[in-house]
Amino acid sequence: MSLSSEIVELPGAWRDEVVGLHQPAPLFDGRIAPYINLDNAATTPALQSVVRAVEEFLPWYASVHRGSGFKSRMATAIYDEARQIVGEFFGAGPERVVVFGKNATEALNKLAARFPLPAGSVVLTTMMEHHSNMLPWRSRAEVGYIDLEPDGTLSLADLEAKLARHAGRVKVVTVTGASNVTGFAPPIHKIAAMAHAAGAAIVVDAAQLAPHRAISMRPLSDPEHIDFLVASAHKMYAPYGTGVLVGPREPFLEGEPDLVGGGTVKLVTLEEAVWLDPPEKEEAGSPNAIGVVAFAAAIKALSAWGLDTLAEHERELTTYALRRLREVPGLRFFGSGDPDRTSDRLGVISFNLAGYHHGHVAAVLGHEAGIGVRNGCFCAHPYLLRLLEVRAEDAERLRSEIVHGVRARIPGSVRISFGFYNIKADVDAAVDALQTIASGQARGTYRQIEETGEFVLEGKALDDLPRFGFGQG
Repeated sequence: MSLSSEIVELPGAWRDEVVGLHQPAPLFDGRIAPYINLDNAATTPALQSVVRAVEEFLPWYASVHRGSGFKSRMATAIYDEARQIVGEFFGAGPERVVVFGKNATEALNKLAARFPLPAGSVVLTTMMEHHSNMLPWRSRAEVGYIDLEPDGTLSLADLEAKLARHAGRVKVVTVTGASNVTGFAPPIHKIAAMAHAAGAAIVVDAAQLAPHRAISMRPLSDPEHIDFLVASAHKMYAPYGTGVLVGPREPFLEGEPDLVGGGTVKLVTLEEAVWLDPPEKEEAGSPNAIGVVAFAAAIKALSAWGLDTLAEHERELTTYALRRLREVPGLRFFGSGDPDRTSDRLGVISFNLAGYHHGHVAAVLGHEAGIGVRNGCFCAHPYLLRLLEVRAEDAERLRSEIVHGVRARIPGSVRISFGFYNIKADVDAAVDALQTIASGQARGTYRQIEETGEFVLEGKALDDLPRFGFGQG
């Protein structure tokens, strides 16, 4: 088997390559409508070529590494080829290792646990970050937060000031490649140069960026190189449970891995363990070979189509969406709503509708228009609270309510986010539905559950969904 499976030509077959694109969904009134997925920032659907690659691999599925049987040797060769494909996609080069795990969150936790941080070290992250790029660092070092400009973008002036304030102590600058709230994409290579000049390594959380833009980590000799990068396959059209951490070999050579056990050692006695070299040292247990094959297959497809081609389509779609959303009365954007400013952002658009709770809007879109969106704070609470201009006293009151089991008044917004397969008709459907809500013509009756904050349709139970057969029909 080779992972260079047939790739469908673009552009005519873009949408046909998406699994479940035409899956019908029941609406609140009994009608059936095609499901419109505008929640790609959370997770993306699978590609047909990914499913084909997994099906092609399954007859060879066996234990990876150290097996003498033909299937095991075949599975190992495929797994190793996939590792090479992933590394090449990110421009890792031979000077970096590719470590597989569950997702980007696990990868960031691993890196925070394994990166050498002497006493007194400072890690700089940003107010834009997903919680996964904040919380893992807090137990390892003093953490500083790079501030924002008034429009919600990252303040490079504040980064420069904090690097100077903590001169000699900053060991890591860790930033998102693109925000999952506003779609803003910081200039990661410029930030890398600033970090390196201050003696720090740069980490890029590319979970949002990788499916939409070409990324090159560049050679370590380049002042603008990326030291460490993490990504998740489930956001890259390969939902089989794999993430990746790419970075220099040296930090992983010393010390124990964060997870120990099978697959990490050369030798174990009752007194000691002799560890394997990275990346195997950092991949405890039986690896997710199917997930890794799926990840590589998705990368092959995206590469064959061309990330620049996909990015241009998404930029045009984002421009169109921002123009059309302006037609909805009472709609407020978070981040930039400028349709002429799409060069430094992805197709991630967050907004609220005057007079309506964000959960109510999302519920109506799902039940009455068959449109999947997301609402809430998107695992980026500090960023959303800043964009929403929540006062400190209100934040403390909300904290008390949450601690006591009431989540009904948590602030947030509605988010739509595009994949390469979305089209203008998807935007038109969302705008039409939002205009219906804004005009007070939503047809269903909804109630909010205090404990969760979720809005549910009256007369519908939370578990009132079609049954799934798990392969039994």
